[in-house]
Amino acid sequence: PHAERALAWIDRYGDRDGDGFVEYIRRSPKGLWNQGWKDSGDGVAYPDGTLPEPPIALVEVQGYVYDAKLHMAELFDALGDFERASRLRAEAAALRQRIHDVFWMEDRGYFALALDREKRRVPTITSNPGHLLWSGVPTPEQARRMAELLLGDEMFSGWGIRTLARHQPMYNPLSYHNGTIWPHDNALIALGLARYGFRRQAAAILGALFEAALHFRYHRLPELFCGIWRGETDAPVAYPVSCSPQAWAAAAFFPMLQGVLGIEPDARGRTLRLVEPYLPSRLRFLDVHRLLVGRTRISLQFNRLGERTMANVLAVEGEPLGVRIDII
Repeated sequence: PHAERALAWIDRYGDRDGDGFVEYIRRSPKGLWNQGWKDSGDGVAYPDGTLPEPPIALVEVQGYVYDAKLHMAELFDALGDFERASRLRAEAAALRQRIHDVFWMEDRGYFALALDREKRRVPTITSNPGHLLWSGVPTPEQARRMAELLLGDEMFSGWGIRTLARHQPMYNPLSYHNGTIWPHDNALIALGLARYGFRRQAAAILGALFEAALHFRYHRLPELFCGIWRGETDAPVAYPVSCSPQAWAAAAFFPMLQGVLGIEPDARGRTLRLVEPYLPSRLRFLDVHRLLVGRTRISLQFNRLGERTMANVLAVEGEPLGVRIDII
């Protein structure tokens, strides 16, 4: 019932004006002006720094809604409610097309950050649209162009993907949401790139953050760090008041590893696929112990041999599990 109520909230309260997109607006003088994950006062802005008037529809939030409806459709299929599952898939497909029609900027090869009160695009180049890759919204060609931009020197510092492209007037590598690097943000982008087959690009992000972590205390990724170009410093520059430890930064390596290793579990089907695993150059081998898939725990080993990554099953505990390994 809680998941059903969440779906109802999306349509009834999240979409405030009936345009098909979830928006936010501050309703209390003590509330936050911005209510996405970039919740600082200037975290959502036009390229010149002007703040858009709410309600604001963030592009990545629309991707979350698309993904939620598809996954809920799978759940309703499992429960035998095929009519509702079909309806949710139709709603998701319509939303995906609308995101393409409204947010995609063909001349930039990228999605806009948001829509303002007048439904005008906020065309600032940020990391936010990278989350759409995780949700599965872009077409393969859109994903290819996004990968080029995200891994280009405008966004990629050598230590990770910045929150804001460095050619934007508001860019500041020491700004909380306008030029720094957030591990959780990079993790979702990397997992999304891997979803579209860009495992080497995902591995580049994983490798960059792995090497960055070696410079921080306890080899721990902080909440965020500065987006200064890697060639200008010997180590990533710490953000002075970054939280460490911090939950979503601590969790960042796991989705990145899932992406680059091509781990695709299916608990209901009792299967596990390893699709074209690819370790970054700094990792020669990696062991994964007692990964839980349904009622089975499986241990795996990955070895980098030249440009190829091989995978082996070390042990299986519990119920039988079908394993398929696809190597490049």
